[in-house]
Order: sequence, then C-alpha cells, then structure tokens
Amino acid sequence: MEAHARAAGAMHRPSSSTAPRGRRHKLSAQLRRLALLGGLASLSALAAATAVQAAEPPYPGREQLRELQLLTFNCARDNQRDDCDRARLQADPLLDHPRLSGLCKDAIWTIREDAVVVPRNSFERRDRLDRAGEDLLRFCPPNPPSPARGSGAAGGPPGGPPGAGFRGLPGR
Repeated sequence: MEAHARAAGAMHRPSSSTAPRGRRHKLSAQLRRLALLGGLASLSALAAATAVQAAEPPYPGREQLRELQLLTFNCARDNQRDDCDRARLQADPLLDHPRLSGLCKDAIWTIREDAVVVPRNSFERRDRLDRAGEDLLRFCPPNPPSPARGSGAAGGPPGGPPGAGFRGLPGR
C-alpha cells in the first residue's frame, strides 16, 4: 500500500524539467507587469507635474499690483465700500499664488483683512493699510522670480565657485 501511495504521488509531482521553466514563465510575466506599472506610474507623475505647471496662475504684473496699491490707498483714505471691496477682491486670489514671497503675501493679507468699511476711520487703520500698500510694490517684484539655478550669479555665494580661495594651499 505504501508503494502505491508513493507511485501516485510521483504521478502528480511535476517533472524537474518543467518546474523551472514554468516558474521562469510566471516570473517573467510578473516582471513585465511590474515594468508596465512602473512605466505608467512615471508617466502619470510626469503628466501631473505638467498639469500643475499649466494650472499655475499668471504672475501679477506691475499694473495689477499698482492698481491694488491705489485701491488700498483710496480705501484707507476715503473709507468707501467700492474701493475697499475691489481691493479685497483683487488681493484674495493673490494669496494662493505659488511664486509670491511670504513678505508680499503678508502685505496682501493685511489688505484683505483690513480693507473693510469701518464706522470710525482711525489713524491706525489708515496707517496699516498705507503701509501694506507701500509694501506691496516693495516686496512683490514686478517680474516673476526665476527658478534657482544652483550656485553662481543667480543665487550662489559671492566670490566665485566654492573652494576658489584655497588653490594656493600645498597639495593642491
């Protein structure tokens, strides 16, 4: 009986010549799927980065910043609903702009929060809005900043490339 069970087990066992080939076939199919998924993942990441760049709002020009500044000054001085509402409406979308600096956004935030009609137009309110209007052109450059290019004139340390001052040392 024992010999019969061994013989039956031998019939269902794959031969040694077919087992590695079957495993190799399954492995190569899995590798192809993984490669396809990796390619699709990198393609979707590239598409997402392109979509983000395309969705970036245009950089505010000098005219737009100057108009916001004048509306802010008028709101501070006259305390009229039309100027204050227009200043807030122009300032609000600029807060979400990805390339405006933090100092620029601080001025825009002050305009958005303080450009409201108040019963008593205090000196402190007028001064705060006037200062935010002045900071607008000071901290929001009229030309978009270029991306950092590493060292050099665009953003590197002054005085040439790193290590330029050590050429005269012995051993160099």
